[in-house]
Amino acid sequence: MILLGGDPGIGKSTLLLQVMANLSTSGKKCLYVSAEESLQQIKVRAERLNQHDISMSLLTETEFETIAALIKEMQPDIILIDSIQTVGVAELQSATGSVSQIRQVTKELVRIAKDRNISVFLVGHVTKDGAIAGPKVMEHMVDTVLYFEGERSGSYRLLRTHKNRFGAINELGIFAMTDQGMREVPNPSAIFLQRGELDTHGSITTV
Repeated sequence: MILLGGDPGIGKSTLLLQVMANLSTSGKKCLYVSAEESLQQIKVRAERLNQHDISMSLLTETEFETIAALIKEMQPDIILIDSIQTVGVAELQSATGSVSQIRQVTKELVRIAKDRNISVFLVGHVTKDGAIAGPKVMEHMVDTVLYFEGERSGSYRLLRTHKNRFGAINELGIFAMTDQGMREVPNPSAIFLQRGELDTHGSITTV
């Protein structure tokens, strides 16, 4: 269970679409569940990323029961839920996105992941204070919590590990947003060195 948090529009869906595309081309059976975007929007993004040969199932759905039924029928290896705050359980009277709904949906997905040996990616939006929206217990229920950060007006994104039951949390991924999606920055130090060479306000330059 992997939870990816970040501000709306920061590139979470783009990054995970590329991940799912790579997994599908390596022979994994993938299910992409979008509770926010239409199939047409996902198709347009895939075409922009030059992902024309993706072999995965797409579903636009907000009711968890329908999603669970398809998972049982399809038996996928990998599932992406985008996003966890927009999926709800019908038996609960509370609104979709409420604390009780997010807790219940996450609980059911953890059960499915363990029972069927499925890897699950969850997308979560963050609040104004930078925390993933929803109950804090959700972060304890999943195995890995990642944060995708950066300025939407800039091209660089940082992928930070907040929690990882199966590895270190002191690793950092740096990506550049391009016309064809996220691209790994092979030499991040060059970015900071280049910025350091730029004149800043109050600096003294000899001529």
